[in-house]
Amino acid sequence: MAKAAVQHACTECGYSAGRWFGKCPGCGAFGTLVEELAGPAATASAKPLLRLVDVEADEAKRIPTGVAELDRVLGGGLVPASLVLVGGEPGVGKSTLLLSALAAISKERRALLVTGEESTAQVKLRAARLGGAGNVEILAETELETVCATLERERPEVCVIDSVQTLYSSEIGSAPGSVAQVREAAARLLRVAKQAHVATFLVGHVTKDGTVAGPRVLEHLVDCVLQFEGDRYHAHRVLRAVKNRFGSTNELGVFEMTGTGLVGVPEPSELFGRGAEGEVGAAVACALEGTRPILLEIQALVAPTDLAMPRRVATGVDPKRLAMIVAVLSRHARVALGSADVFVNVAGGVRIDEPGADLPVALAIASAARGAAVKEATAAFGEIGLTGRLRAATQAERRLEECAKFGLRQVVAPAGTPNGKLSMLEAETLGRAIRAGLDVDGSEGR
Repeated sequence: MAKAAVQHACTECGYSAGRWFGKCPGCGAFGTLVEELAGPAATASAKPLLRLVDVEADEAKRIPTGVAELDRVLGGGLVPASLVLVGGEPGVGKSTLLLSALAAISKERRALLVTGEESTAQVKLRAARLGGAGNVEILAETELETVCATLERERPEVCVIDSVQTLYSSEIGSAPGSVAQVREAAARLLRVAKQAHVATFLVGHVTKDGTVAGPRVLEHLVDCVLQFEGDRYHAHRVLRAVKNRFGSTNELGVFEMTGTGLVGVPEPSELFGRGAEGEVGAAVACALEGTRPILLEIQALVAPTDLAMPRRVATGVDPKRLAMIVAVLSRHARVALGSADVFVNVAGGVRIDEPGADLPVALAIASAARGAAVKEATAAFGEIGLTGRLRAATQAERRLEECAKFGLRQVVAPAGTPNGKLSMLEAETLGRAIRAGLDVDGSEGR
């Protein structure tokens, strides 16, 4: 009998090698390579080739999940036979959101919940708190072969696997939750989803650095990767699409955690963009997430420091982007920050990635440094260059419409921005934008 091949796989990144290493060559982690038994190589037969023009692509009608914000992030609904990975920190609301979606889907379609972390009684209690489980069918099972056989036999239209880390295959010699087990479970569920035409949600835990466990393996296999952001101690959650083969990856969904589960927030600008007028160190940004403009309050604090290297601390903003904005402020806008700590926060726990938020971040920092509030009912958007010159932000018309909708009267923006119903404070450079946006006269004496 031939000896089984032995492989060593990293539990952090999935790197595989024929021998053991103390340090993983893939991710650099120490002591993470574990031994795995590789199965025998399967023989394959050649299949006839097709011309791409001869392939018939049926336009599958998307399945509405019953949760408007989830449908927005998915691109209009759930695509049949697709595999969607939902990741996030423990307690952020992944299981709650998907159980609510299953309850709505089960009113018209067969919906199955495969739970490996909770008993059926525990799920029933949570469903009762959320307002009922509808006609959702449930299977408490962790053995991968049993789960796949059930899906092939029952063929529900939508299935939720909670969670993929609890599934294990007896053919794999490693413990449940290891990279090998997660990789095998995702690959086998992918085949079942395509062959049995089952739209499947996989719930995935995150590692210490905030990525889904086995990230490279899962992200390449699935059709869509959704990431839940937010703190379990805050009421609001943000859902983003990191990867989406059937829609945009720029869409954003906002939820509020209530006593009856997660509730979508249709107007996040009303929630995150409202602040006290005349506050020093606060500015309103009009950011664009996919097709949705959203108003966000940017808060900044500038404080003297005794450290040799002042701190630049960002919450909701890229720290590298913040360091660049601080450098441009010091060099081109004459805002002295060399001996001060700078703290920047996006209210509500939202994270901003787009360059159009550079200008409001700079305005908030300049306001805190000079002790002058931003002018009343004023928003800002624009990208900052290293030369101190402002660049226009994309889809300015949509941003201006959002500002007018919520009662803002004027906008600080780069020169050349299309004029809408609001008063425009245009500027070509960052220094001029700060002079135009800060209420220096009204702040004297504070």
